[in-house]
Amino acid sequence: MTVSRAALVDLLGALAYGELSAFDRLAEDARTAPTLASRAALAKMAGAEIGHFRLLEEYLTGEGVPVEQAMAPFVKALDGYHASTAPHDWLEALVKVYLGDGLAVDFYRAVAGFLPEPSGSLVRQVLADTGHSAFAEREVAAAIAENRQVRDRLALWGRRLLADAITQAQYVVAEREDLAELFVSGFGDLSGIAVLFKQLQKQHSRRMSALGLA
Repeated sequence: MTVSRAALVDLLGALAYGELSAFDRLAEDARTAPTLASRAALAKMAGAEIGHFRLLEEYLTGEGVPVEQAMAPFVKALDGYHASTAPHDWLEALVKVYLGDGLAVDFYRAVAGFLPEPSGSLVRQVLADTGHSAFAEREVAAAIAENRQVRDRLALWGRRLLADAITQAQYVVAEREDLAELFVSGFGDLSGIAVLFKQLQKQHSRRMSALGLA
């Protein structure tokens, strides 16, 4: 399929701001880690995220688009999502990293399937696991094994993250005409997009189970 330049810039700009925001959050969350080992783990993840951001920055610059310009339309929506889902403690922060980033990975990986090269390969490279999955599963499993109330609280938190993330994603697509056209073309029609969101929900449930929060 043919992908317009405007749609591709929008997609990569949204992804770039997501990576920059992930770096900011991980660096901040690292300071609340309960141990030096946990702090170091999140700091390493933050370093990986800024590396992904630089890949997108280099690509966009090569296409003659300043990364700041590409990211600008998505700042309000992504900042709004992070403000509305600000974690109250270390465990909520860890669950947000694991589940929130997982949703983003699932979404962009689906989109990468119909992008032209080298854009598709770039998106898949940026989606590489930074190592947070196994780390988050261990940390959360240990915490909820000791306290049932912690498990119940984090389960509610995980469900809220899904609802807020999908709401923001729908808002962004509605606001960006070129992105909306890209998704409708790539997934066939509006029903195809609905199927995608159902798949995202299923993957979210799988990750909740992996954390012991199902």
